[in-house]
Amino acid sequence: MTQPSTRTGTLRLVLGDQLSDGLSALTDLDPARDLILLAEVRDEATYVRHHKQKIALAFAAMRSFAVRLETRGVSVRYVRIDDPDNRHSIVAEVERALADGRFERVVMTECGEWRLAQALSGFASASPSLVEIRPDDRFVCSHDRFRRWASGKSQLRMEFFYREMRRETGLLMEGDQPAGGKWNYDAENRRKLGKGVRPPRRLRTPPDEIARGTIADVARLFPDHFGTLDAFAWPTTAEQAEAILADFIENLLPGFGDWQDAMAESEPWMWHGLISTSINLGLIDPLDACRRAEAAWKAGRAPLNAVEGFIRQIIGWREFVRGIYWLKMPEYARRNHLDADRGLPWFYWSGETDMACVADTVRSARDHAYAHHIQRLMVTGNLAMLLGVHPDAVDDWYMVVFADAYEWVEMPNTRGMATFADGGIVGSKPYAASGAYIDRMSDYCGPCRYDVKAKSGEGACPFNRLYWGFLERNRDRLRDNVRLAMPYRTLDGFGEDRRKALLDEAEACRVSMGAVRPSSEPAE
Repeated sequence: MTQPSTRTGTLRLVLGDQLSDGLSALTDLDPARDLILLAEVRDEATYVRHHKQKIALAFAAMRSFAVRLETRGVSVRYVRIDDPDNRHSIVAEVERALADGRFERVVMTECGEWRLAQALSGFASASPSLVEIRPDDRFVCSHDRFRRWASGKSQLRMEFFYREMRRETGLLMEGDQPAGGKWNYDAENRRKLGKGVRPPRRLRTPPDEIARGTIADVARLFPDHFGTLDAFAWPTTAEQAEAILADFIENLLPGFGDWQDAMAESEPWMWHGLISTSINLGLIDPLDACRRAEAAWKAGRAPLNAVEGFIRQIIGWREFVRGIYWLKMPEYARRNHLDADRGLPWFYWSGETDMACVADTVRSARDHAYAHHIQRLMVTGNLAMLLGVHPDAVDDWYMVVFADAYEWVEMPNTRGMATFADGGIVGSKPYAASGAYIDRMSDYCGPCRYDVKAKSGEGACPFNRLYWGFLERNRDRLRDNVRLAMPYRTLDGFGEDRRKALLDEAEACRVSMGAVRPSSEPAE
């Protein structure tokens, strides 16, 4: 005779980027019978050698979330990184929690990265009656919704996806028309800082007791990982994240539109929100942030170009790149449309370069695990593409150095926007630029050792030395791109000898900067 099961409870897995009260895995939680599992494991901390601040941020936020749950009477099984019994993989920790036979099922919310999703799906497939994986409804656009939008389209462009998200959410809509009569105010969001114009002082978050303890643990256990911990000031609780969001909307959003693309020496934050880490961890509801920004515009506290630009970053780009990632993986991770084959120069890690823009961006990454989107795209990303760095190395660098980098959001931005390795799935053209762009949008070039006006020679800005050679080197792959018609007409007018000289100039620059094939020795 079959004995009745003694399993009555539910084990609910919460991952480190799922720290939301309304997480789908927790919606029918029974505090009397259920147990929530959170685990700090080396598999997740070291599959790339994440920045020390990134690890500390995730672990401190997880520890704080566990306390938040426990104060509400919820039972939590929390596995710390230094627990001697820690098996250091998410699946292994789920299996260890199930070993006592208490739970009749496991409930989890789908995870954001392909790698871990495959491991958890494999676990679920082995026990289909035991495991339930729920959709992550913290996003505006579900995977099914994105697939329906993408179906039958020859090109997937964020702008048109964004318009649908605007219609569906009602954000910045006046009936069926966009507020102000335009969908996109990007043309009004490219002002260079004038002399004496600097961003206002902003609120940062000193580490609380839990964060301080976590920082000490990370310093002890991950001493060789990239970055410093000294300036850690990221929100690790929902309350801290709320304070940062409120400060941004009140004090920085009004200037965000005009200067969101501007860069300045030793000004890492500019007018940017510094909420991407909190959104990606689950501490801030992204749609709520958008509605609060919209309310600021309606109340006359922020201009339309600023609010539209902010909302576009969230329900446009953020949702779009997630959709692309899950639509195209795992093949997307192997894309290398330009056949880039060079290694990443060491100065991406050390910051030891005379290029003022690159040195400042790497310093910001080292000290804060942060750089804003133009520094990522038009400085480090643009340079890596012009150098021909293999997209795997670029992906790895971005995943390591930025605290808000998760593969689903990082890879389409690096393989798509920054390096054009996806061949145009995300962006309609490579975002290749000479030093003139950096000069126009920053104050980097004045004191830089390199001459931003010079086109060739060791004293010329490396962006200038690389730009035309990049186009010539990739002529067969890019010549038919309509958005590159003008530069290729210019290049065609140079004549064969000059084009060969441009290739030679670019190659000399690549080698001198250490962008060599892995089998080669970098230049001294």
